[in-house]
Amino acid sequence: MIRVLIVAPTPALRAGLRALVAEANVEIVGETVSLTTPASIPPDTDVILAADDSVLTEADRALGEEPRYAVLLLSDDERQADVLRRLPLTAWGLLSHDAGAAELAAAIQAVAQGLIVFASELALRLLHRRPLSVAEPVGEPLTARERDVLELVSQGLSNKQIAQKLQISEHTVKFHLSSLFAKLGVSSRTEAVNRGARQGIITL
Repeated sequence: MIRVLIVAPTPALRAGLRALVAEANVEIVGETVSLTTPASIPPDTDVILAADDSVLTEADRALGEEPRYAVLLLSDDERQADVLRRLPLTAWGLLSHDAGAAELAAAIQAVAQGLIVFASELALRLLHRRPLSVAEPVGEPLTARERDVLELVSQGLSNKQIAQKLQISEHTVKFHLSSLFAKLGVSSRTEAVNRGARQGIITL
């Protein structure tokens, strides 16, 4: 029996997911609004079923450094594949919000067995997405926490110092750095600071 944790920000969404997986061969071990601490994930969880992109923002803190769980995310944004790929997971999947019960059940089974799963339309978009050059800015705005990290990087702080300053783990700092590098289209801290200054995100 696959043990599933449902993560969604509203009771209606959680109820909807619970109804969708009711006929699948799974056991729902809990429900939560977010993944912010290790305590938010029951220890016997196999698959985390998430219905909102925002639950991944601080998820690495709850997931820990060693892969223990699979995540199945419902999102129509194929860029979330990059976020999932960077997290410490045993497997992951990305389905659109209109996925049916049969598709959802099959995807849960697949990620529980260590497979990567995409909805067909999302997979096609990813396959045809033009790779970004290192020098090309993505244009996606940074989150408030990513801006904080970039500001501290511009002050010459190390990952450890940034973690202490923001009261987060070094692993979370690395996660935010990787994300802001991708959004800015850069590959180093120096490039990130320079581009952030040119775009008015930070002030040197």
